[in-house]
Amino acid sequence: MTHLIVAPIVLPAAVAAFLVLALRHDLIAQRIVSGVATLALLALAIALYATVSDGAPQPYLLGNWRAPFGIVLVLDRLAATMLLLTAVLATLVLIYAMAGWDRAGRHFHPLFQFQLMGLNGAFLTGDVFNLFVFFEVMLIASYGLMLHGGGPRRLRAGFNYVAINLIGSTLFLFAVGLIYAVTGTLNMADLAGKVAQVAPADEALLRVGALLLLLVFALKAALVPLQWWLPSAYAAAAAPVAALFMMMTKVGAYSIVRVYTVVFGADAGSVADIATPWVVPAALATLLLGAVGVLASASLTGLVCFAIVWSMGSLLLALGLFDQAGLAAGLYYLLHSTLSGAALFLLADLVIAQRGRPGDRLSPAPPMPHANLLAGLFFVAAIAITGMPPLSGFLGKLLILDATWRSPLAVASWCIVLGTSLIVIIGFARAGSTLFWKVAPKPSEEMTAPAPRIALQAGVIAALLGATVLLALFAGPVTRDLAATARQALDVSAYVRAVDPASLAVLSQEGAR
Repeated sequence: MTHLIVAPIVLPAAVAAFLVLALRHDLIAQRIVSGVATLALLALAIALYATVSDGAPQPYLLGNWRAPFGIVLVLDRLAATMLLLTAVLATLVLIYAMAGWDRAGRHFHPLFQFQLMGLNGAFLTGDVFNLFVFFEVMLIASYGLMLHGGGPRRLRAGFNYVAINLIGSTLFLFAVGLIYAVTGTLNMADLAGKVAQVAPADEALLRVGALLLLLVFALKAALVPLQWWLPSAYAAAAAPVAALFMMMTKVGAYSIVRVYTVVFGADAGSVADIATPWVVPAALATLLLGAVGVLASASLTGLVCFAIVWSMGSLLLALGLFDQAGLAAGLYYLLHSTLSGAALFLLADLVIAQRGRPGDRLSPAPPMPHANLLAGLFFVAAIAITGMPPLSGFLGKLLILDATWRSPLAVASWCIVLGTSLIVIIGFARAGSTLFWKVAPKPSEEMTAPAPRIALQAGVIAALLGATVLLALFAGPVTRDLAATARQALDVSAYVRAVDPASLAVLSQEGAR
């Protein structure tokens, strides 16, 4: 048991508290401390990923209380992958925010660190109740970040965002209470053995708890019909905040994979594979709605937000298969969509700042400063997010289509994925031509001056897009690594053996039946 496992939670928590208590009035010092802490988090994530790359899942027993009686964290390849992705994204987003966004409101850096604490805790926790706890830490920090910079539009969107997430948190508590009442435990490894032994009279309650959890995770992942909050919330948020929020939807997707393979997987008796009939149809509906939203968007941020909804449909289509091919394809697409989506949010912010009066509206405008640079970045970002060759989005779509080939909904999946991809390509082509080719007839006297730090901001966007290029160039080793991650994630017995060996015998008996 290595103490480094708990460090991705303790480090941002300690740094956030230090920033609030000691450096609340010194922005320069906050930038230095927050930057160093985020780089340290990146180094930790790399070290932890290397630790589990060739081994079994590693539990961390807080207070050395054995599971299921104590709090347990679990590091495996899946959790390490999500930690590394979070750290990479956080590092680049923080650099972008330091170009000026962190001056727009108070306590940006402490809230940023608390957000990282919640994200990392959600990926590492080994029980459902602490998953709820870290969800709340993550959401409380996100409320403050959502309102960062102020303004009536952000306040209105923030109110809706808080309201919908409070409803989700309430449902999460109901689900946790039902599952605990029926099984007497919330440790995932312990639940893996106990859910199949539930008395017939309690099966209905357990089923309700499982479906309520799925509803909460689908809300976080912006699956139809629970996607409506995302476009308004992300469009109103500050650009670095929206870019970091790309990990929020991924927490929902991760939770679906973790809970509905370990707890409610194939050996869960009457509730086995309870999520399977719901996730793929909802993902297909999300693809359709997201594509229509992209085509109908009248604003640049609206276009990006609906593209994110559409990408979540693609992601959950693969993950919802709950098999090795689907999970491996979904993880590759998860890496791609997170990086390209974050790049789009930051690029939209940069374009809007340079356009002058039309701002966010997709309407002709006078020539903007740095138009060639921004047009080039937009071209690459559009290729990436729409899934055109030769970038990682294209390879991710191929992997998803191949994974769905043996699915009962294979024909519908292929038709919807390919059809909506064409619609999204048209939507981005229309937006790009409006932004960079159509020029307003009159020169604008309100054109904004070039941003003094545009080189730094454009460099961050280029780095995110460059990461998608690397995903394509090294697709072979990356997909092999993710296939190993998928195999381990689906090996429930290895997870249970590492966390709670006493539950393994029960799980083995149920598997033999």
